[in-house]
Amino acid sequence: MAGNSPLQPYLLIAYYEWILDNEWTPQILVDTSHPQVDVPMQFANDGKIVLNIAPTAVANFELNHDFVSFNARFSGQSLGLYIPTSSIIAIYARENDQGIMFSANMYSDETTEPELAPIKDENGSETDGNGADGDGPDDEPPKPPKGKPNLKVVK
Repeated sequence: MAGNSPLQPYLLIAYYEWILDNEWTPQILVDTSHPQVDVPMQFANDGKIVLNIAPTAVANFELNHDFVSFNARFSGQSLGLYIPTSSIIAIYARENDQGIMFSANMYSDETTEPELAPIKDENGSETDGNGADGDGPDDEPPKPPKGKPNLKVVK
C-alpha cells in the first residue's frame, strides 16, 4: 500500500481559509533554513520569519499542497517569495493567535503505525486483542442487568 499523502498542506489550506472567513489576518511562521525557501533573509530572526499572507498584503498569491508563493513589499521593494509547505512551522491569525503549529513529521508521507504486541489472557494464551482467541465459537454476549431501570431526580 502506498503511503498516505501529507496532512500539513491540507491543514494549511483549511486554516488559511478559516482565518480569512473570520476576517482575521493570516500569518505564517517559516523555517528559513529549509533549502528551497526564498524569502528576504535580512528580515529573518533565529532562522525564522513571520509573513503576513493576507490578500491585501500580497500579490500573485498561490497556495497549494507543495508551496506558497507571492509577491510582497519589504522596505518599499517588491519581492517574489517561494515557501515550500514543508518549511511552514505555523499558521495563525495576527489578531488572536488562533491557528496551528505543525509538528516536524506532519509533512512526512510515511506513516508509522504503532506495532501491536499480542495480549495474553488469564490462561496465558495469546489473543489478537479483539477479545477472540480463535479457538472456537465466541463466548455468549453479556446478559443485560435484570430488574427495573432506576432513575433519580437530582436537584
